[in-house]
Amino acid sequence: MTTTNNNSITDVPGIHVGHYTDLVNAKGCTVVLCPEGGAVGGVDVRGTAPGTRETDLLRPGQLVERVHAVLLTGGSAYGLDAAGGVMRYLEEHGIGFRMGDIVVPIVSAAVIFDLTLGSSRVRPGPEQGYQACLAATSGPVAEGTVGAGTGATVAKALGRDKAIKGGLGSASIHLGDGLVVGAIAVVNAVGDIVDPETGRIIAGPRKEDGKGFYNSLEMSLQPGFARPQHASTSQPQEAGRTNTTIGVVATNASLTKEQVNKMAERGQDGMALAVRPSHTVGDGDTVFALATGGWNGAVDRNQLQRISNAAAVAMARAIIRGVTQATGLCGVPAVGEL
Repeated sequence: MTTTNNNSITDVPGIHVGHYTDLVNAKGCTVVLCPEGGAVGGVDVRGTAPGTRETDLLRPGQLVERVHAVLLTGGSAYGLDAAGGVMRYLEEHGIGFRMGDIVVPIVSAAVIFDLTLGSSRVRPGPEQGYQACLAATSGPVAEGTVGAGTGATVAKALGRDKAIKGGLGSASIHLGDGLVVGAIAVVNAVGDIVDPETGRIIAGPRKEDGKGFYNSLEMSLQPGFARPQHASTSQPQEAGRTNTTIGVVATNASLTKEQVNKMAERGQDGMALAVRPSHTVGDGDTVFALATGGWNGAVDRNQLQRISNAAAVAMARAIIRGVTQATGLCGVPAVGEL
């Protein structure tokens, strides 16, 4: 089996990624298309404010095993409508579960809350989901302020005034003999982005003098800490369900549904390595996992551990790239512009 070296989730054979990007309104969506026969799917939801579609059927014990696409989108709960366009695209191409002359694609989806950046009235819908599918390729994935990462922001513990631009990133790990694990992440966290290898804060709330970042986790542990309030509403800035990091990990190994759900779980571990704090009460952190098959090696306990470890590392790297590759938008600067 031949694999590419895009350093992205598209290094997993059969995976295609496409974006729809609206820089004027700071909104967008990203689709991960599986091989025509679908991929064994799993999911792990750890945030307490998720916005999702078709997640229950991915858990062990449910009848449906394969998923045909995963949509990552902005627009909060409104953005889930974009999945309808992905379904239309797949139906037109005859991809999905067949029941006589009926084709039913399985499209799982998760959203980020980005309505406070750009226009809150413009959200991805069916046409935008369809356009993302038309743009899908197996080549390198465009990163940063693109697709579902267009309206993403991070490091919001001190409010948007000190936030940093988030974005979309991807990474892959080649484990030898054609075995590949890849990840794609949309980074819209309330927490800081940290390099897990060094502990260095890559993106945190900006200090007043413009030199360095505050440590959100350490601040939150201080007695009496509270996020700044909007002057007009006396409510914490971007309070509640206004954050979330979402993503997909994928491999070309042949995994069972139980194993692919374990892979999704380890993807969340990668998120916790790079986002601090993660899985907060204001996040809806969700990771999907896909196993496309096609790799001929056996997946024993040791091999599953390698794949799962790679999923965690690839997710952490994708999160870091989503922030470091971003460009500023709507007055929120990117780390490369500071």
